[in-house]
Amino acid sequence: MQFVISALSGNGRVSLNLDATHAEDAADQARRQGLTVLSVKPAGSGLRHGGSLFSRRYRFPISLFSRELLSLLGSGLSLVDALQTLAEKETRNEPRRILTQVLEHLYQGESLAAAIAHYPESFPALYVATVRASERTSNLPEALTRYIAYQQQLEVLRKKVAAAAVYPVLLLLLGSAVALFLLGWVVPRFASIYEGNLERLPLASRWLMQWGELIQGHALEAGLGFLLFGAGLIHVLRRPLARAAISRRLWRLPGLGERLRVFQLTRFYRTVGMLLAGGIPILTALRMAEGLLHPELRVRLASAARGIREGKPISEAMDVAGLATPVALRMLRVGEKSGRMGEMMESIAAFHDEELARGVDWFTRLIEPLLMIIIGLTIGIIVVLLYMPIFELAGSLE
Repeated sequence: MQFVISALSGNGRVSLNLDATHAEDAADQARRQGLTVLSVKPAGSGLRHGGSLFSRRYRFPISLFSRELLSLLGSGLSLVDALQTLAEKETRNEPRRILTQVLEHLYQGESLAAAIAHYPESFPALYVATVRASERTSNLPEALTRYIAYQQQLEVLRKKVAAAAVYPVLLLLLGSAVALFLLGWVVPRFASIYEGNLERLPLASRWLMQWGELIQGHALEAGLGFLLFGAGLIHVLRRPLARAAISRRLWRLPGLGERLRVFQLTRFYRTVGMLLAGGIPILTALRMAEGLLHPELRVRLASAARGIREGKPISEAMDVAGLATPVALRMLRVGEKSGRMGEMMESIAAFHDEELARGVDWFTRLIEPLLMIIIGLTIGIIVVLLYMPIFELAGSLE
């Protein structure tokens, strides 16, 4: 099977095609060539579903699948019987096809980890590694429970960020709609009242009337232009190079860049902690979790991995590479002394989750009144400029 590898070399970003049995194998081949892997995708995946601008790639319901499989295994069914049950009850074609093919691999004598590794678009490398680690201890239910808890923690953080963004976005949209209504409908009515006397109006009021007439006269063109701009923006944002360029600029912003770094390190530590708790060696866990990091942090992670391979303590290697906050550094040292590095990394993630949640709450409390002030001032200025000539006329009559 062909895979497209996006990676970093000494000369910058490179892309290459490799033949491999699954995504993990392709990534290992690239690393043996001295590359830092950024992403691994099956060849041709970018054209799937016709490549439409608004098409969405199918996502296998990995969390639901894990919960159902755990429930069936807990009821006493064997792995094969549980997967057969899930395939038979599935009403959607794509999940049923994937489960049926996984069963075929099991019938051929492959392990579950090897079977699901053939489908990297449905089963991420992290999931495959978790299952593979469980096969060493013959405790798949525990591994599934750990992965479900991991997904729940990530989902809680995502929901907090999404919930914090909903009200400001709605406020901005409603405020913009009111301002456009005033400019496109109310202002032109006032302009007709002042028709023939526009040159006598204050300069700001005259500009406002001209803008209103322009918007009213070209409403269709403005609407089409807005839709084309939105479609073009979506198209650009879906391109990896554009997202990477935006990401680089966001990371350079004071304050925000540090928050983004802590957010990525939080996901990274939680993932590595889960893998270590499942019995995966530290270097393997670091390599598997590198995809969660920004390209700049991946280069630092490669440096930290070299230090660990040379015999440095994990805490020292992470600190030298700039991948440990002061709190994380102390907890990593505690993990080294106690031998519970997996638990310590999950504790680091939990601590920074709370810190990020406080940051999101503070941002929400700050941005909402700021948006209301900006929108109120905008609408207020439009209304004042509309009535200013009337106020001046009333003043001249007194």
